[in-house]
Amino acid sequence: MAWPYRLSRRFKSLSSTIRSRQLSVSTYPKHPEDSSTIEPRFVLHSAPDPKPSDHSPFLLFPKTHISTLPNGIRVATQTSPPHVQTTATVGVWIDAGSRFETPETNGTAHFLEHMIFKGTRRRTARGLEEEIENMGARLNAYTSREQTTFYANVLREDVPVAVDILADILQNSTFSEQAIRRERDVILREMEEVQGQTEEVIFDHLHSVAFRDSLLGNTILGPPENIRSISRNNLYQYISTHYTSPRMVVSAAGAVEHDEIVSLVERLFKDFSMDPTSAAELVDRSPAIFTGSEVRLENNDMPIAHWAIAFKGAAWADPNSIPIMVIQSLLGSWCRSIGVGNCSGSQLARRVGTLGLAESIMAFNTNYCDTGLFGIYATAMPDCLGDLSCVIMEELRRLAWQVSDAEVIRARNQLKSALLLHIDGTSAVAENNGRQLLTYGRIVPFQEYFTRIDAVDAATIKEMARDMLVGKIFLKLFGACNGN
Repeated sequence: MAWPYRLSRRFKSLSSTIRSRQLSVSTYPKHPEDSSTIEPRFVLHSAPDPKPSDHSPFLLFPKTHISTLPNGIRVATQTSPPHVQTTATVGVWIDAGSRFETPETNGTAHFLEHMIFKGTRRRTARGLEEEIENMGARLNAYTSREQTTFYANVLREDVPVAVDILADILQNSTFSEQAIRRERDVILREMEEVQGQTEEVIFDHLHSVAFRDSLLGNTILGPPENIRSISRNNLYQYISTHYTSPRMVVSAAGAVEHDEIVSLVERLFKDFSMDPTSAAELVDRSPAIFTGSEVRLENNDMPIAHWAIAFKGAAWADPNSIPIMVIQSLLGSWCRSIGVGNCSGSQLARRVGTLGLAESIMAFNTNYCDTGLFGIYATAMPDCLGDLSCVIMEELRRLAWQVSDAEVIRARNQLKSALLLHIDGTSAVAENNGRQLLTYGRIVPFQEYFTRIDAVDAATIKEMARDMLVGKIFLKLFGACNGN
């Protein structure tokens, strides 16, 4: 799905010259009411008011080369400059995750992630581990609601071996019954550990409530009864149905050559189905419908209450996704253990930190193929929940009517910095390119990305906030709520 070229009236046309702007990260917006709390040393080398400056010279990244093979697999490579060509990341990004399971098979994608390293027709599980360790490499995988990824970090000379291993485990895994029984126990223990991670539990509940009666509400791990019943046939069926060539991207970054990677993939990745059905078509058949509601799960044995409020967000390719990202940056995050409070650029963080209303707060924003989830997650003592929720709602309402240009400039700057910091290393670059090809159908240049971000002004934020607040919301409380 390509990034849309028609944006709302507040966005600049992509046909115009791209002129990105960047701000000094050391500057702070001026807040007259808080001027006494900002120490002079924080603004020693720059004025308190942010000033935009041209940052385009810093966005000159190595070119990304993309090829589409006859079977539909897309290959993307980004070669590092010669003086840093020592390691590489090669991986396979697949448009398949827990969203594409049925209620009866929910958990199969994650189960498959475990089983894929347990031996092939050419390599035993032990032989695979020894081969990886002898190269000094790392082989890893992760599963999300819409994507599954398998990747390897290797030295330059071992890139061909890494591609061969990835092709082998994805096409020739044996899935022995003994290994399946062993991994069942491993996953069930993992589920018990996850239940102890309250933040993970909260976000699973958020999805199940926000997207009730739709497949996007499925958990990634699946219910325990499914884990106990998933069979070898379920694993093979999932691969044959969803691990298809048109839904795959092989992404490589670092010490790699595009022609070599293309040749290896063309020779080794040849047994996948060429079914043209795309993930977007499957989503259209079963779209996620956002449902507003309020849910409270009380557990008075927990000393800390976990609180979240969520709104319907934006899909990956929705033009509104950029303003929502800026809003997330505006709201920011805060944690008592870090100690940054009244000096934070986020007014929400300053108020919460100064008044001591929470242990932590975090704005979150998750994008999917056809929708999204945006909101605030917080942990606090039960007797602070009332005041905390009032402050959060006041700040959300303020974004719709009173947000300043200085705040938006700071948020844009922080967002751009975060995007650049995210691609530090070959693994992050390969992940960024693979994910964007799946979600946008192309790789968005940072100059374009930053131009879209810089097009978001205070008026855009106010309009976007009003639109989001008018829609349905749902509230989730978990922990020692004490009936508040």
